[in-house]
Amino acid sequence: MNLSAAVVGEVVWVLGIVAWCIIRYPFERRAKRVPVVSNRRTGSEAVGLAAALAGLAIVPGFYVATGIPEAADYTPHLWAVVIGAILFCTAMWVFRRTHKQLGRNWSITLEIRQQHELICAGPYSLVRHPMYTSFLLMGLSQAFLLSNWVAGMAGLIGFTVLFFLRVDKEERMMLEFFGPQYHAYMAKTKRIIPYLY
Repeated sequence: MNLSAAVVGEVVWVLGIVAWCIIRYPFERRAKRVPVVSNRRTGSEAVGLAAALAGLAIVPGFYVATGIPEAADYTPHLWAVVIGAILFCTAMWVFRRTHKQLGRNWSITLEIRQQHELICAGPYSLVRHPMYTSFLLMGLSQAFLLSNWVAGMAGLIGFTVLFFLRVDKEERMMLEFFGPQYHAYMAKTKRIIPYLY
């Protein structure tokens, strides 16, 4: 039973990553057609994106493919896999809703696009950064799905590095561009966890 729980957790994680790619691809293609009017890319942002990629994809992917580092394995449980699957499904729902709501405003880096609009509807009515919310949920789900201390926790670590290297810069950029409108929006919403933070 323990072995099958581990395998199911890994399969659910792989399916979640495939869903992530399928959701993002069309939005990424569309966004490339919209001109960028302001770019705030920095070295620290590149580090954050690399950390998120490593923690949410590369490290766990390597573990699922090879079983390394085996020494960090622990006993898997079916209840943890169920929780992880629910969290990953929720993450993908938030991820898709966020992309759909952003539409042509979406960008993987800190950019303002032509005719950029401040989005306050859908998931943005609850939190200012629902994309980060989806990454947090992905990281949590990974910790439940992969019964390995290194691979399981890598997602939360990668997310944390990205979040703290980038979110302040992102909010400063939005304040500069939208001014009082964004300030009022900040007063009504939390950053990534509705009603809490």
